[in-house]
Amino acid sequence: MAENLDGQQPAPSPEAVSSEGKPAEHVPFTVTANKVRKFPTTSGVYIFKDDKGRVIYVGKAKNLRSRASSYFLAEAALDQRTGYWVNEIADADYLETESEVDALLAESRLIKDVQPKYNKEQKDDKTFPYLMITQREDFPRVEFTREPKDKNAKLYGPFASAGALRGAIQVLQRIFKFRTCDLDIDESDERWKWFRPCLLASIGQCTAPCNLRISKEEYRKDIRRLQMFLEGGRTRLLKQLQDEMQEASKNLEFEKAAKLRDEITMLQRLDERGELETHAQPEVFYVDPKKGLAGLRKVLGLAETPRTIEGVDIAHLGGSDTVASLVQFLDGLPFKPGYRRYKIRGVDGVDDFRSIHEVVARRFKRLSDSSEVFPDILLIDGGKGQLNAAMAAFRDLKIEPPTVISLAKREEEVYRPGESEPIRLSRHSFALRLLQYVRDESHRFAQHYHHLLRDKRTFDR
Repeated sequence: MAENLDGQQPAPSPEAVSSEGKPAEHVPFTVTANKVRKFPTTSGVYIFKDDKGRVIYVGKAKNLRSRASSYFLAEAALDQRTGYWVNEIADADYLETESEVDALLAESRLIKDVQPKYNKEQKDDKTFPYLMITQREDFPRVEFTREPKDKNAKLYGPFASAGALRGAIQVLQRIFKFRTCDLDIDESDERWKWFRPCLLASIGQCTAPCNLRISKEEYRKDIRRLQMFLEGGRTRLLKQLQDEMQEASKNLEFEKAAKLRDEITMLQRLDERGELETHAQPEVFYVDPKKGLAGLRKVLGLAETPRTIEGVDIAHLGGSDTVASLVQFLDGLPFKPGYRRYKIRGVDGVDDFRSIHEVVARRFKRLSDSSEVFPDILLIDGGKGQLNAAMAAFRDLKIEPPTVISLAKREEEVYRPGESEPIRLSRHSFALRLLQYVRDESHRFAQHYHHLLRDKRTFDR
């Protein structure tokens, strides 16, 4: 850290006098602006103080110099989120971290310990987000929450950015492979052996305790490792994992040693796992994900509340460079690692029906051939014709489809196979809002890919 957090080296007071002998009320601000321009370009936490040395704001950064310096630009004074307090900055410190995730956790610990004035005022009338780990379960859950109610849970936070916290959970899940579902799993109940795990198990981001693929003891060991990391014990955790790996190797437990080796590598390269916002889900939702899923269960007459939704859309310009997008939602939120994009190969000109047939056939043939889990709901962007094209793909492949529906843009009507009349939901329905969210995201992703291909073709000319 550049200086101590207790304000032992405060910046010059506002009463400082300039070389011309006139009061220089903004000297501390100017001095601090010059100071932050010398901050390192690594990830870390920046700390702003007032003229009395009190910490007034703490923030995380992927690039300390760039982020901290932004508060001293003219735009910051005009921003409604910062304009009313940036002129109070009289000094700044920083704390370097090994990764952006470490910066997020360090920011959280400092906010909790120091309780800076302007961190508390920037909640937008919402509670701070927390990371919660349940305690009294055979297989503890890891959750994002704004309203921690479970007394039998360990809380980490508060965090200043909900989006960054969601991103960090996804990044850490790749390493520690914990579950985020709300299933009540009992290890002594053998019926769980026949439960179908969600897609997180298929892509290696969860050890699937819902299918009893991991023992309670081994799963809890992974949770303890996660907690050690969250509490700032990264170095200690790495040494522990290295010791366990060497012990497993000596005992010829090569599969266990390889798993530990992979965990060590991912922890050491945590700063290369990608930006948090790349993995983050949107911070502001116009739909409550849980209410949206519960609404879909009721509207579609499903036996269970759906967890996974995939959305498909087509994009082209006059029939050229036709592409398809496939987006994936897990528990009502976008799951970016599950996104896919396709170049349409077997269609000439404008033919959305055949294009949908092709992408659905390619997607589900691969899932079927590799025995991977199907989504609970497949949403097609379009009306009855687009829905029929998707269903034809399943018939041609002789594959049993999941729940397949389509959403027509003009009247926002929901079509189902074999039903002549669409479902007309209230415009304020949580179920409709969730379907619109999936549809709009698949449309955005398809258009983005189409523009990339079109720009590349134009450039290659």
